Amino acid sequence: DAALYWLAKMIYAGEDPCFIMRRLLILAAEDIGLADPLGIVVAAACAQALEWCGLPEAQYHLAECTLYLATAPKSNSCGAYFRALAAVEEEGKTEVPDHLKDAHRDAGALGHGKGYQYPHDFPGHWVAQQYLPDALRGRRFYTPGTEGYEREIAERLKKWWEGQAGISPSGGTDEGSPPGERRSEEKQGDGASEAP
Repeated sequence: DAALYWLAKMIYAGEDPCFIMRRLLILAAEDIGLADPLGIVVAAACAQALEWCGLPEAQYHLAECTLYLATAPKSNSCGAYFRALAAVEEEGKTEVPDHLKDAHRDAGALGHGKGYQYPHDFPGHWVAQQYLPDALRGRRFYTPGTEGYEREIAERLKKWWEGQAGISPSGGTDEGSPPGERRSEEKQGDGASEAP
């Protein structure tokens, strides 16, 4: 109700509807995100409808978007991107792990592609192997939230990791825990944790 009221107040006061729509698009990713992935779809469709229809008819689209987003489950887990960005800034130059590098022509002689495991050859189309640079090996930036669709994501990630945590592409072992299980590093640090 409050969301509708403030929407109406902004439109009545002459606020640019494109500004309102931009804020709704941001809200759909920043505050709802993967808890309801359709939030951004609805917002983008309403933004296009606003462009095509204009006011006064687009008030329906602004109201639809506002109501959808206000009543959707919420998650701010897409903010994990900024933890990844901080790691990029901290680590500076990093290399793609050799087994993930393209092994075209003579690159195979450099070890490129050696030991790569094709995920589609494994159950669930997922395999435990190192995807991050060596300096960030085992780092986890994203932890699914507990609302809406992210509960399903958390279950899927946990299932992928069960029985496979600790496997490295070289055949050695690493410590790890299934996604969704917070470790002490995450509680003490910047919200990121360690996992293979």
